[in-house]
Amino acid sequence: MKSERAVVIGVGGIGKFLLSALVRFMAHDTKRQWELTLVDGDEYEVKNASRQAFTRLGNKAEVTADELRVQYPDLLIQAVSAFVASADQPVHEDHSRLVVPISDVAKEGDWVFCCVDNHATRLLVSQHAQTLQNVRLICGGNDYQDGNVQVAVRRNGKDLFPPIETHHPEIAHPGDKPPFAMSCEELAQAGSPQLIFANQFAATLMCAAFWAELNRSLKANEVYFDLAASALGGPAAKPVCRK
Repeated sequence: MKSERAVVIGVGGIGKFLLSALVRFMAHDTKRQWELTLVDGDEYEVKNASRQAFTRLGNKAEVTADELRVQYPDLLIQAVSAFVASADQPVHEDHSRLVVPISDVAKEGDWVFCCVDNHATRLLVSQHAQTLQNVRLICGGNDYQDGNVQVAVRRNGKDLFPPIETHHPEIAHPGDKPPFAMSCEELAQAGSPQLIFANQFAATLMCAAFWAELNRSLKANEVYFDLAASALGGPAAKPVCRK
């Protein structure tokens, strides 16, 4: 049986929905043996309950890993309770113990699911992916009712689909900070209002992209969605193929 490793970076609104389907698939996959790593330095708080399911307060990666181990005891699940960073990025003193090098969690041959809420971290993950010979990066994000999912694939050192920042200047030149570079006060105030349905839609599209790439049938490397368009009878999601 083939061994596969998946890394989910960000276990918040999108990440929790993604995992509800992804882990069930992995646990019952008869063709592959999966190992799963969850990465997040943030904590579940009472205010998160409107769009994130959790059984107790605490670090998001650890709480979720504990929950999933109970449901899927035969699946190897690891938790990294830290934010990903690169060696040259400044870390705020409030988070000096809550960072881990991106190279320690996303490795050669991995499936990397980026479910974070800031462009700075998306760029960091993408740039690291470009140093690997083989990697599949699936990145999802949303505003209040719209969003997108992007896929970057490297195989044998070549880009089958380009890095996620190639056609997105807001990712290539982020105007925000990664969470580990902010104080606790700044982090508490950061971010914009989120809609649970947009989180769920983004997660569903990420699962669809994963399935397509798993079967080597992925045709587009980006999908844009708008919940309002769907409600009005228009297309819920529009694929965009960029090479």
